[in-house]
Amino acid sequence: MTHQVIISLAANRFQKTNLSKARQCLEEILSDSEFTNECWTKPVGNAVRNDAYLNQLVRGTTQLDEESLNAWLKQTEQNFGRTQAKRLLGIVPIDLDLLEYDGERRHLSDWQRPYVQDLVSQFTNDI
Repeated sequence: MTHQVIISLAANRFQKTNLSKARQCLEEILSDSEFTNECWTKPVGNAVRNDAYLNQLVRGTTQLDEESLNAWLKQTEQNFGRTQAKRLLGIVPIDLDLLEYDGERRHLSDWQRPYVQDLVSQFTNDI
């Protein structure tokens, strides 16, 4: 079965390189993938560091069920060197979050962020 997804990509370390590598990884599991432009943002909330984030969204289809997709995303983050210790220091080599799965939104607070709304509007048409 094919599932429609939207995934957010973000990094505040080696931003350009890590987003490029993350796109390559995502294209291995997504079909019909469409990436938005990249955009720079400041950290939100009580950030430990002030390193700018580079953000992007991808929309596509996958054969993975939601649990398997989330596990794949978290494993990919770990492969990029993301750890709890780095998170506590505000270091984010890559952050991959499932924002939508088969039309159902996840990470609802992320949808309220202006840059997410701007990036979503870049998708050209329905899958």
